[in-house]
Amino acid sequence: MIGHSGGNVYAVIMAGGIGKNFWPLSRKKVPKQFIDLFDEGTMIGKTVDRIKATVAEANILIITTPQGREKLAGTLEHFPQGNIIVEPGIRNTAPCIALATAYIKKRDDDAITVVLPSDHLVDDDDTFNQIVREGITLAAEKKGLVTIGIKPDRPETDYGYIQADEQYPLPHPFSDGNDFKLYKVRAFAEKPDYATAEQFLESRDFFWNSGVFIWHIDAIAREFERSMPELYKDMLHIYDNLGTENERKVIEDVYSWLHPISIDYGIMEKAEIVFVLTGEFGWTDLGNWDEVLKVAAERLSFNGRHQDKQLVKIECENVYVKKSAGKVVCAIGLNDIIIIDTDDALLVCGKGYSHLVGGIVDTLRREGMEEYL
Repeated sequence: MIGHSGGNVYAVIMAGGIGKNFWPLSRKKVPKQFIDLFDEGTMIGKTVDRIKATVAEANILIITTPQGREKLAGTLEHFPQGNIIVEPGIRNTAPCIALATAYIKKRDDDAITVVLPSDHLVDDDDTFNQIVREGITLAAEKKGLVTIGIKPDRPETDYGYIQADEQYPLPHPFSDGNDFKLYKVRAFAEKPDYATAEQFLESRDFFWNSGVFIWHIDAIAREFERSMPELYKDMLHIYDNLGTENERKVIEDVYSWLHPISIDYGIMEKAEIVFVLTGEFGWTDLGNWDEVLKVAAERLSFNGRHQDKQLVKIECENVYVKKSAGKVVCAIGLNDIIIIDTDDALLVCGKGYSHLVGGIVDTLRREGMEEYL
């Protein structure tokens, strides 16, 4: 797709996370985004396929770790290898996006960028792409940074929030027939406690932060220069060395001193002009096994999909089981339970407790049991 400013539209898929809350299925060698949770394909594969409706595959970039690059070769066999950007280490989303920005600006200094997490669930791909195109139109006018917000339906404590300010008219008629809305952003809020999340829900002017961002390359570079000048200098240093024999060494040197910081905290909360587009497209940030349990129950209810024949459940309700192939698993008299069975590890977790799975990973690491991570 060509941006309205004349530059190409690029997509950056961030795929560097480990996803320790999805242990024991998510491991160092097979992180969360490479897992097939619902027998529909890996999350990163579905993310790539989804954005192809708006962005040409030649302009889709995946930024990941060295281990992630190895995994991508087997997961997305036909994906252009030259479009995989490798981070030497995990430094959160601001350095990740700065690195991707340097690569994109080297290709096209009039580009528009769509930044996407690799591990979110979207049920309605068509509506998702429509709202992304709305954001591209806004970004092409260089008015500011654009993010996508989700109307909350519960007081969720695991998501960040965006507070909306005044409403603006949508920039073009692509939204006909869709309930998209555009607001100026008043503030960003970190993950709240339950009481605060209830207040956010009641106020009706807070939206969940989807982690999807859209901007013109000049707009995000300007914000890096204004709010994170040291990282901006590092980004320029990388930009100057891309395509040279020093490229890899310069990136590794920069990452050796970078401090982890999120794009929300480093840029979005301080940016002068930020818009939020809101719409409904069946979005879920699968942050832990409880989210998977919820989605699995909804999908089984709506589409009548049959369970694995090697999974037998008697007098069970709201039970999610993920197991190795070729193994029979039987469950009797269980309610609200998550069972994850791999070749070398077994997790049995009650509903409402999966946010503690990361603590299991930390314990195994402290005990020197790295082979299970």
